Amino acid sequence: MHVGEFFMKTRREYPKRPLVGVGVVLRRDEEVLLVKRAFPPKAGYYSIPGGLVELGEKIEDAARREISEETGLDIKLEKIVDVIDNIVRDEDGKVKFHYVLVDFLARPAGGDLKSSSDVLEAKWVPFRDLPKYNLTNTAENLFRKLGFL
Repeated sequence: MHVGEFFMKTRREYPKRPLVGVGVVLRRDEEVLLVKRAFPPKAGYYSIPGGLVELGEKIEDAARREISEETGLDIKLEKIVDVIDNIVRDEDGKVKFHYVLVDFLARPAGGDLKSSSDVLEAKWVPFRDLPKYNLTNTAENLFRKLGFL
């Protein structure tokens, strides 16, 4: 199934219930992996890689799968660093997006970095350069919490 089709079939906009997702702060020395989002919410912004947990999938397995799909990399998960609610309302106050996100800290363990069709770009960014990027609020808050910003 094409990524755009999957995006529409999962009913991300105006969902009936919160969707569970994972994100991965992939750190390599004093760099972090950023992806430029291809789809809403925040299409065109930089964030950490991640995506939705599939039915019957453990969150750790979802994190590994999402990183592999989006970036071509294998990872070694270290720990959960945050659990957040990401709720976006439209101009009428209706919930347009609602995600519960479990964010992991991880290290690269192999593979070759390449962008998939659901990210516009994937790149290693030094911590000192993070302020130059148009980060999602959740990524910026997470990087501050971790001391990267």
